[in-house]
Amino acid sequence: MAGRRSPRPHKIPRIALTGGIASGKSTVARLFQALGAKLIDTDQIARDLVVPPSPVLDRIAARFGPTVLTTQGTLDRAQLRRIVFEDAPARRDLESIMHPAIADEVARWSAAAGGPYQLIAIPLLVETGTAGDYDRVLLVDVDPATQRARLMARDATDPDAASRMLAAQAPREARRAVADDIIDNDGDLAHLAPQIEALHRRYLALQPD
Repeated sequence: MAGRRSPRPHKIPRIALTGGIASGKSTVARLFQALGAKLIDTDQIARDLVVPPSPVLDRIAARFGPTVLTTQGTLDRAQLRRIVFEDAPARRDLESIMHPAIADEVARWSAAAGGPYQLIAIPLLVETGTAGDYDRVLLVDVDPATQRARLMARDATDPDAASRMLAAQAPREARRAVADDIIDNDGDLAHLAPQIEALHRRYLALQPD
């Protein structure tokens, strides 16, 4: 674990929640919310940013062409996903459009959210190099074979497509290297809940007196 951050006493503690695709981040986030944590979900922010009319959506369409839009003028996420997971330069172009806009919204939501601590769900934390912006990094970790099986079951993805999607993300070792706390999500909810409860108590203790 990283073990290199200290709480910022003048601010509400902010915990970056990250993990690979199909690692179980959403389940972990819901369990933390049930305990009282404030959640800021960058995936939801990303979805909101491309709801028409949207300058972000306009930039995406200008870069990737009309095939990434539905007949109603909304973003065709499946088509865009196919493009960027198979083309690294295209993925970087998309990130250059989305990441600054997401960061601005995260800052705005965080300023308004309050709470004993905030959980910022950031799947691409390693890829964006923003781990140092948070008081702690919490990784939802899972064995790659389990991750691949869950991805295929969740998205009805074929094995080759699942492998490409996993390969497009940061390696497991890179995610573990930036983590202060790691949740093992290879098991069921009964295995997950005690880990979350223990971390919840730890994060409450980060609050300023």
